[in-house]
Amino acid sequence: KIKQINSSLFLLCFLSVFFFLRSLLHGSLDEEIVVATTRVETMLGDTAVAVHPKDDRYKHLHGKTVWHPFRKCEIPIICDDFVEMDFGTGAVKITPAHDHNDYDVGKKHDLPFLTMLTDDGNINAICEQFKNMPRFAARKTILEALKAEGLYRETKDHPMVVPICSRSKDIVEPLIKPQWFCNCNEMARLAVQAVKDGELRLVPNMHNKTWFSWLDNIRDWCISRQLWWGHRIPAYFVTFTDDSLPKGEDLDGTYWVSGRTEEEARQKAAKQFNVDASKVLLKQDEDVLDTWFSSAIFPFSILGWPDQTADLKRFYPNSLLETGHDILFFWVARMVFFGTKLMGKLPFPEVYLHAMVRDAHGRKMSKSLGNVIDPVDVIQGITLEELHQQLRTGNLDPKEVERAIKGQKEDYPKGIPECGTDALRFALCAYTAQGRDINLDVNRVVGYRHFCNKLWNATKFALMNLGEGYQPPTSPALSSDESLVDRWILSRLSAAVDDVNSGFEKYDFPTVTTACYNFWLYELCDVYLEAIKPVIGSGDEKAKAAARNTLYTCLDTGLRILCPFMPFLTEELFQRLPRRSDNTPPSICVCPFPENLGWRDESLEADMRFVQEVIHAVRSMRTQHLTPKARPDVYVTCTAQEVADPLLRMQATAVTLAGATRLEVLVGQSAPEGCAVVSPSEKCQVHMVLPEKEN
Repeated sequence: KIKQINSSLFLLCFLSVFFFLRSLLHGSLDEEIVVATTRVETMLGDTAVAVHPKDDRYKHLHGKTVWHPFRKCEIPIICDDFVEMDFGTGAVKITPAHDHNDYDVGKKHDLPFLTMLTDDGNINAICEQFKNMPRFAARKTILEALKAEGLYRETKDHPMVVPICSRSKDIVEPLIKPQWFCNCNEMARLAVQAVKDGELRLVPNMHNKTWFSWLDNIRDWCISRQLWWGHRIPAYFVTFTDDSLPKGEDLDGTYWVSGRTEEEARQKAAKQFNVDASKVLLKQDEDVLDTWFSSAIFPFSILGWPDQTADLKRFYPNSLLETGHDILFFWVARMVFFGTKLMGKLPFPEVYLHAMVRDAHGRKMSKSLGNVIDPVDVIQGITLEELHQQLRTGNLDPKEVERAIKGQKEDYPKGIPECGTDALRFALCAYTAQGRDINLDVNRVVGYRHFCNKLWNATKFALMNLGEGYQPPTSPALSSDESLVDRWILSRLSAAVDDVNSGFEKYDFPTVTTACYNFWLYELCDVYLEAIKPVIGSGDEKAKAAARNTLYTCLDTGLRILCPFMPFLTEELFQRLPRRSDNTPPSICVCPFPENLGWRDESLEADMRFVQEVIHAVRSMRTQHLTPKARPDVYVTCTAQEVADPLLRMQATAVTLAGATRLEVLVGQSAPEGCAVVSPSEKCQVHMVLPEKEN
């Protein structure tokens, strides 16, 4: 199993072996302690054997030493609770210079750090017997030498994780190298306090636990990187032209100075060593800063810092950071570190951490699986063969290409259809439930492309109904001529605007997209546009004007609430709308965002829901019993007058939407015989007259 942890390092899980080795106690030929290791060659750098202080098997050995068979020296038996008593033999060899965990143990117990490998992976001069041997050749030779001395016990299978370089395919060996570190303790303390005090808000707040876990256990940050690119570390090693002055070693921190420029560093060195600056020679460190270090100063460096520019004063701090939760510590925390340290204030008060995009099956996107979805391919569309070709021209192993092609055939048998930018953006936001990953199904994006088509056609149809010379009123304020269905759609528009604003404030994007989608598709298109067709075609000018003004308000406001998700489509449609006045902004992007329309009428909405239940009942019976063009007579029997009143008030709308010839509401009367009957509620029944042969 392979897990990639960065662009060049993989963790490879495979079956290895445990070598069980005997270590004789110093001064004893029969008392021993057995340790297990997968890297026999590293024993050349061992400086201790560790046991758990509560392990009864080894309590009599506390404080004693064992004899190193190759270096011919004593090494101590130490006690540390990091040892797992039930793993292996419960005794472990400690190689501080070649293992991350052993390094911590070595620091804790003040052990020597002995490097036994060269940069080329050969054994160094630590032991003449194995000097210059490649590490894996040395493993075999050392094992044979141990067997010859009777210090080998046995070998057992042991699955383990090994870091592999993706470029060279070599096994990566831990080595101690001089690096530059940044002490983060105080900056981490301030970052933790900022979240606890509410000065910094993480959304969703489930990530607070991760934030505290990382920062409460902060370590010094290694900021050195051996790369060809990046900000070069502004540290200089000091030597002198005067041979009489003492020379320092590379690892001696006193012979390093830093400065914004070489001249500044030179003056520091001259002052530090009390010599003339002309005698100082400087060599800048070749390492560059960790990319995350350079990224950490992003919020203010792009604004001209360290100069106090107008942009820096205006735009720092920013209002919001939006990023992925996988880099909460690597980037977000570091920006907070440096913002508070270098600028004296947080770089932003809020951080929105979006979900991670996975494939439709919930798998992390991987080139080798062939499930990587390129946004451009979704936007522009791509054939299956073109997807295959992308794999063949990459740098995958032929076996991985074959597996990836198989995966593409299963997921995209017909390729990916063109969906457009707006549909993809809307889909991603609709998927985004806080704290969850997005399992992106391209078919859902295609569904939102159809929604875009619906918006286009609905707006086109609405503009036809508005007429050529239509001029909207300068204000969306209501007149007294609106019908009940006009007032209902404005109430639903007001509800949608409230939901959108509430969702944006809470970063609840699925609520926002659902509000927009439902209003446009199920309320404006499915109900209102159909309901006003008879009105627009009638001779009642007041009713027509009220319907047209209401329709315009719905289009204008509906496009504005959609704009953040679908800027291209909404801009195109907005430009086709007539303007209320010459002062209307030229682009929807700079129009005021709708809020608090004040047209909500929950009582009317409840009445309309009841009317819609009756309409759905009629449509269901029509589908079951009649031809598509048949327009039946419908009778609705109600148990009480207050039940019938909403239907009577919206009778004309109900007839239109139900596709009936007429709809009569009966209270205390029976419907004619020979009808299909449906009960949408306990308080009413819907009777549809059937043709004679159907009866």
